Amino acid sequence: MASMLLNSMRSCSVSHSWAMRFGARSLSATAPLQAQVQTKSKKTLARPGVKNIVLVEGVRTPFLLSGTTYVDLMPHDLARAALQGLLNRTGVPKDAVDYIIYGTVIQEVKTSNVAREAAMGAGFSDKIPAHTVTMACISSNQAMTSAVGLIAAGQCDAVVAGGVEFMSDVPIRHSRKMRKTMLSLNKAKTLGQKLSLIGSIRMAHLSPELPAVAEFSTAETMGHSADRLAAAFGVSRVEQDEFAVRSHSLAKKAQESGLLEDVISFKVPGRDIVSKDNGIRPSSMEQMAKLKPAFIKPHGTVTAANSSFLTDGASAVLIMSEEKALAMGYKPKAYLRDFVYVSQDPKDQLLLGPTYSTPKVLERAGLSMSDIDVFEFHEAFAGQIMANLKAMDSDWFAQTYMGRKSKVGTPSMDKFNLWGGSLSLGHPFGATGCRLVTTVAHRLKKEGGQYGLVAACAAGGQGHAMVIEAYPQ
Repeated sequence: MASMLLNSMRSCSVSHSWAMRFGARSLSATAPLQAQVQTKSKKTLARPGVKNIVLVEGVRTPFLLSGTTYVDLMPHDLARAALQGLLNRTGVPKDAVDYIIYGTVIQEVKTSNVAREAAMGAGFSDKIPAHTVTMACISSNQAMTSAVGLIAAGQCDAVVAGGVEFMSDVPIRHSRKMRKTMLSLNKAKTLGQKLSLIGSIRMAHLSPELPAVAEFSTAETMGHSADRLAAAFGVSRVEQDEFAVRSHSLAKKAQESGLLEDVISFKVPGRDIVSKDNGIRPSSMEQMAKLKPAFIKPHGTVTAANSSFLTDGASAVLIMSEEKALAMGYKPKAYLRDFVYVSQDPKDQLLLGPTYSTPKVLERAGLSMSDIDVFEFHEAFAGQIMANLKAMDSDWFAQTYMGRKSKVGTPSMDKFNLWGGSLSLGHPFGATGCRLVTTVAHRLKKEGGQYGLVAACAAGGQGHAMVIEAYPQ
């Protein structure tokens, strides 16, 4: 498909000058940070007979580069900190929550249901059920929409959803042969049996199995797939580096302006208080150009600097029925409206989740791209973002691969990820979804918009999108 896409994109509606237009727009999209709030007067997405479900509050720990300040913790420590931060910020009684759901990707074997362990550690009632979900990079999106489903079904009125990822200490397994030998040793009854098993161990058995961000079905790393996708859509190295510089620059400005108000301070045991993300590092195009390809060498375009980095962090949100929130005296931040999940070929379309999910969720909500005031897309790789934008702007791709009559169109870069994204803020796999949704709610309030759209890709060729509506001020 890669070669087909590359050849066909030349004859489709994507302009050859697209990259130049995008570069000019992306790097100048800083004015909205200081924009005056303007009241919108669009229709509400409330429907008769359908329960309104609201985001009451969202918080997260600072997202840190793996191997830094959080290095001696465990995943449930970060999740507990996020939950405690949510409790502190909302003042919600610990027994007023009906259910707790957390997302995670690389699970710590000692706390496989990290939602339950973190909830009890944070002081929630032990009578509150909790479970953990996993859906790659959209795990906390799944946690949130599962919460929405419970409330919509009348099973719950208040649910805490969140996500956590801890890349500083991932499980590293012995080889399969070594594991079999160790399990057999545990069952051996005689000294002779034990000595025989010990004698069967070879040096090759001691080689560990290291986890990799790779597809089980294709054995391809995500970075390699991102590089192929960028090539298929003709995304240049310069375009990717420009977008990465934009992400870091906007994140730095948002951080310095105090806009990242979902970040809570966290006293790391035995260390200092952490109060901000540490992966935001604005650079120059000259510095970016010095880096070598990270995955396809020597001619690839994806580098360490235009990719998201391994991150430790946790997030948590409080979701309620509007009726319950108002009865408890809360002023919700936003309505959680329509959402969709999509799935496609994990080999050649692994990271195209936003392209497939965006038109579907807009159709469900009865909206168009021009109705959306705030876009927050997950930035796995700069090349992935750029490829999705090109696919969304291609009638040929929509007709050939999506069975649609025409393209959905691209987001205005004046509305797109204006407070940075996963490339700069960090990407704890299981926690990013809650950050995206909370950021949309905060930006809608700050910028005076009414509708926001979250979209993300995920391993397995899956994707997610959600429409969020501002709560009346």
